[in-house]
Amino acid sequence: MDLRNIAIIAHVDHGKTTLVDGLLRQSGTFRDNQQVAERAMDSNDLERERGITILAKCTSIQWHETRINIVDTPGHADFGGEVERILSMVDGVVVLVDAAEGPMPQTKFVLGKALKIGLRPIVMINKVDKPDQRAHDVHNEVFDLFAALDASDKQLDFPTVFGSGKDGWAADAPEGPSENLDPLFDLIVRHVPPPPVEQAGAFRMLATTVEADPYLGRLLTGRIYSGSVRPNATVKALTRDGDLREEARITKLLAFRGLERVPVDEARAGDIVAIAGFSESTVSDTLCDPSLDTPIEAQPIDPPTLAMSIGVNDSPLAGQDGDKLTSRVIRARLLREAEGNVAITVRETDDADAYEVAGRGELQLAVLIEQMRREGFEMSIGRPRVLYQTDPDTGGRLEPIEEVVVDVDEEFSGAVVEKLSARKAELTDMRPAGSGKQRLTLLAPSRGLIGYHGEFLTDTRGTGVMNRVFHGYAPYKGPIAMRRTGVLVSLGQGKSVAYALWNLEDRGPMFVDAGVLVYGGMIIGENSRGSDLNVNPLKAKQLTNIRASGKDEAVTLTPPIRMSLEKAIAYISDDEVVEVTPQYIRLRKRFLDPHERKRESKRSEVA
Repeated sequence: MDLRNIAIIAHVDHGKTTLVDGLLRQSGTFRDNQQVAERAMDSNDLERERGITILAKCTSIQWHETRINIVDTPGHADFGGEVERILSMVDGVVVLVDAAEGPMPQTKFVLGKALKIGLRPIVMINKVDKPDQRAHDVHNEVFDLFAALDASDKQLDFPTVFGSGKDGWAADAPEGPSENLDPLFDLIVRHVPPPPVEQAGAFRMLATTVEADPYLGRLLTGRIYSGSVRPNATVKALTRDGDLREEARITKLLAFRGLERVPVDEARAGDIVAIAGFSESTVSDTLCDPSLDTPIEAQPIDPPTLAMSIGVNDSPLAGQDGDKLTSRVIRARLLREAEGNVAITVRETDDADAYEVAGRGELQLAVLIEQMRREGFEMSIGRPRVLYQTDPDTGGRLEPIEEVVVDVDEEFSGAVVEKLSARKAELTDMRPAGSGKQRLTLLAPSRGLIGYHGEFLTDTRGTGVMNRVFHGYAPYKGPIAMRRTGVLVSLGQGKSVAYALWNLEDRGPMFVDAGVLVYGGMIIGENSRGSDLNVNPLKAKQLTNIRASGKDEAVTLTPPIRMSLEKAIAYISDDEVVEVTPQYIRLRKRFLDPHERKRESKRSEVA
């Protein structure tokens, strides 16, 4: 059978998963009366809630005489490690670009990776049904982007279709005809080459993704480069350096058919399959016939840029909510994550109860913590910090820099540039984006962007859109002033009292409501001044025999600030941690005792 392997790449929210839905429906993969969830490829709860793709997923459709294996990839820069690996499995990519927004940072990031390994992309200008679409201008911007990324003459001669993934049509012009996705199907079959394979050689396959299946154990997915394979065959796994990792018998061989993985009796070169039976092999390993000793070359993965500590929850309320509390189970879970996600690394620290987890960005690490809390873990999370490198020539310190693209109403652009400049960002481009908006492009240190997003939404009245992507390393830009306010820290343990919180509201906004369990060292609000303040949220009104107990009880409190996980992690200072349990997110001081906090701050001043 004729075979094509493609990936769909784009910036976050440009419509990849919705387009895959349309391709699945129109290829006849679903029955006409079959009930299928919207964005069927986003299968886990977090993806559905956030409306983003976190894990790359494979599907397969039949178009006339051709089987097309499609990989739906994440669009957020923090999950770029997934995209880099996936590109080694495919022979072509469909680059999806929003007809109004145009090419965005992640489009540039993934397209650059695809061009570098020699793929010839197909471009689809999506969402041309938007009232503010500017499809022809966007088409020109895409060409400029290809040129800026040093595309070859063949790559610059890319075919383009216009359409709407949501409405399920593609055409050679933005005006239509808006009938179906046939033009895109035909273009994929015509433009993407069949996989270059050796049918006669010995079996070789590069493991591209790994996952844990509760019934089958470890599942390694990848494309077969040569030969064929059957269940029960003995296969060995080689590391990237060519060392033997393990030898195992294949217990199950699975191929992708629509949204399902089905067992097959044989898979041949060019197929994308999942193999069960290995216990140690991981991403970038070569699975091959026992007679072979040379691994398939694997793409190097960009290093992590951000790290945070994840440790045992040692607060007075520990163990009241979750059931996974010890450092041993936290360590095992983090190592399991690092095995399947090559963009994450785990390192032991001087503290036996805490581990340093490094990744691509705040969102990636926040998603990992969110998954863990849903599994019943209780943890304490430290403030994110960037990972520096050393300049091999000068010995100076290098820090990660991100390209930030901001779409904002013109009236707010000054405030955004001012705030980002204070965080050592440099403005590289400023242009009108239509409808009274401006597009700002800046290069900013990653550490300057930690905790900025909430401030950005406040400054732009919630109308601004900020996208960021890793740009590279540059010399250290100097100190950056971060949070300028102190916090209100509870002195006692018990349930917060409305009267006490009402009296504290003059000091600053609260993070807790009345009747909430608090403890000494827990942060209950923000101090409007620059220093921390120890307060008593348990203090009740003193009653006298003159004043009736029922009088003045109706205290009206200002609603507290609700801290999401990302907001809490970005908010804390170096001497604070976030306590995360399945039900609660609490902010607290690292040292709960006020005297110990004073001693520690003096120590750090001396250091």
